[in-house]
Amino acid sequence: MHADLLLEGLNERQHQAVTAPLTDVLILAGAGSGKTRVLTHRIAWLIQAHQQSPYEILAVTFTNKAAAEMRHRIEDIMGTPLQGMWVGTFHGLAHRLLRMHPQAAGLNEGFQILDSDDQLRLIKRVIKTLNLDEKQWVPRQAQSYINGKKDNGLTPADIVVNHPVETTWLKIYTLYQEQCQRSNLIDFAELLLRAYQLWQKNPDILASYQQRFRHVLVDEFQDTNAIQYAWVKLLSTPTNHIMIVGDDDQSIYGWRGAKIENLDRFLQDFKETQVIRLEQNYRSTGHILKAANSLIVHNPERMGKALWTEGQDGEHISVYAAFNELDEANFIAGRIQAWRDKGKSLADVAILYRSNAQSRVLEEAMMHQQVPYYIYGGMRFFDRQEIKDATSYLRLILNRHDDSAFERVVNTPARGIGSRTLDQIREASRIHRVSLWQSCQELLGAAQLAGRSASSIGRFLDLINQLASSTQALSLAATVEYCIHHSGLRGMYLQERSEKAKARVENLEELVSAAEAFSMPEDTEAAGELNSFLGYAALESGEAQASEHQDAVQMMTMHAAKGLEFPLVFIAGFEENMFPTLRSVDQPQKLNEERRLCYVGITRAMEKLYFTYAENRRIYGRTQLGGASRFLNEIEDQHLEHVRMRTTVTRAASAKPAATLSQSQDSDNNSGLRLGQRVSHVKFGLGMILQSEGVGEQTRIQVKFEQNGTKWLVQAYARLTPVL
Repeated sequence: MHADLLLEGLNERQHQAVTAPLTDVLILAGAGSGKTRVLTHRIAWLIQAHQQSPYEILAVTFTNKAAAEMRHRIEDIMGTPLQGMWVGTFHGLAHRLLRMHPQAAGLNEGFQILDSDDQLRLIKRVIKTLNLDEKQWVPRQAQSYINGKKDNGLTPADIVVNHPVETTWLKIYTLYQEQCQRSNLIDFAELLLRAYQLWQKNPDILASYQQRFRHVLVDEFQDTNAIQYAWVKLLSTPTNHIMIVGDDDQSIYGWRGAKIENLDRFLQDFKETQVIRLEQNYRSTGHILKAANSLIVHNPERMGKALWTEGQDGEHISVYAAFNELDEANFIAGRIQAWRDKGKSLADVAILYRSNAQSRVLEEAMMHQQVPYYIYGGMRFFDRQEIKDATSYLRLILNRHDDSAFERVVNTPARGIGSRTLDQIREASRIHRVSLWQSCQELLGAAQLAGRSASSIGRFLDLINQLASSTQALSLAATVEYCIHHSGLRGMYLQERSEKAKARVENLEELVSAAEAFSMPEDTEAAGELNSFLGYAALESGEAQASEHQDAVQMMTMHAAKGLEFPLVFIAGFEENMFPTLRSVDQPQKLNEERRLCYVGITRAMEKLYFTYAENRRIYGRTQLGGASRFLNEIEDQHLEHVRMRTTVTRAASAKPAATLSQSQDSDNNSGLRLGQRVSHVKFGLGMILQSEGVGEQTRIQVKFEQNGTKWLVQAYARLTPVL
């Protein structure tokens, strides 16, 4: 392709970026501004217009998928395969370097990479070797400590400690590192650190790569950590050129080590850098972009840019204030049904939420209305590890002979029950044709288990018996909550102190909410109710969700949505203390990152965007009063419309029976309930209907209960029984 043809169809700023002089360049690329196109055309321009060899170009992306897409696009543009060009992630490129120079990097040929699970297993062995208590020195916490130090370029020898607690963490790190070196193993964080040290300690090798890579291009620079920044800086010389592409407004990974300040730092370290802003958006309508702009200006110390489009303003952003989380989920499902009824694709719809725990109620609404959905980048609620662990404990207190439940939790949390002991229990179970529980009892009775193993197994059996006896008189929700707490599951994840562990705790707490929302007839025995709930959970888990490639609604967290786009987007749970989260509202840096996350969520929408929030929400095992997120108040009103369901509000003037609810204007309610009527509720008991609001499945009924006060209920879920 002739060089001039590479510039066709580019806007003014894109043209400027592609043809920028051979110097250091920072491209501030707004959401949907065509940065991938700019990067690929820039590389093609270097090859075609400047006669640079692909061998002299290094391109760094943040995912293998992005690297493959970049190479494919460049080859399409050039019309020929690329030979000699390095395109890949930081980790992939570092691995390539180490394979080429293992001895210089202090490794033996044939070194192996530890994945996250293998790394954790090795750390557990190290903790055991040091005779440390895993409950105090949690392996996952040690893993975070080690990886965090490596991300900041620190080996054990570089760390100076002034606190006895960190002294122990450092001992774990040191012994772990010694075992890795002895076994010729290397973890993911070590890949970058070793590659950096390879260059730092071998100036001749560094010089050869500095001379080779005359052009270094790095995408998503706002997501780089300390060692990645140092890696890029070390590669630079006055004779080669670095182009970085990033967006400070989309920096959302501070919790995993990304440093937004690396963009500013680049400008300080590379004084002659040319800054180019890509602000024209090709994705979203005017109202969506202006809303995003009006939100993000509340963040201080931005580099500054404003997205705009030549397209139409489009529809206003719709805001729906739901009565509770069920109403919210029903509303979203209803709007998606209307979208499908117009012949539009469900794959063009995304539901975004701040916390994975929010998915449960949304999933139920999708299934209830038979809307196919897919959990992008995650699992359905009842398929998640921590939920299956909790339900396994619940299954065991009902049935001690449930072998699959026994296997799952006998050593979760860790109780020092090793694989050899479990093999002995399984073998005895097979020989005597009894359950694993019975096998344990027989082995203990015959004193055939080793002392420590016998003690651990005995404590586990006692724990299950204690859980069963202590929950006999408790409600379903209280039983679930008691088992989560006293089994040690909640404490296990709390000790880890990682973001993933926090999400698991939230999911466990949400299981309590699921139990509370699950209702059975009044005369159902507690054990029968728990059994029914476990059956419900198993069916929900067993219900196959849609494939990623089917026509299905995409459900995901806000973080998982980065880089994606959809014609129709719902941001659910848009309320204070959920988004932004409660733990961020008093910390300016975290609050700013939450606002950037919101900005990312908004700019995923192409045609239509909804914000939904609940006035009351049962989540994480507790009820909280809602209220719109502060972020909603930061968006200019002219871009918003507040959705009101078509309703008439009817009030009972007295206890005298009034018209039936089905006679209200626009109502399709056929329940036969009437204002002023006495009703019975399985949980709240006897009461009288005071007023109704809404239509169809959105109908809300206010009931004054004799023992539990006045409550608003969603009629579709209330299961009210008329009392004649």
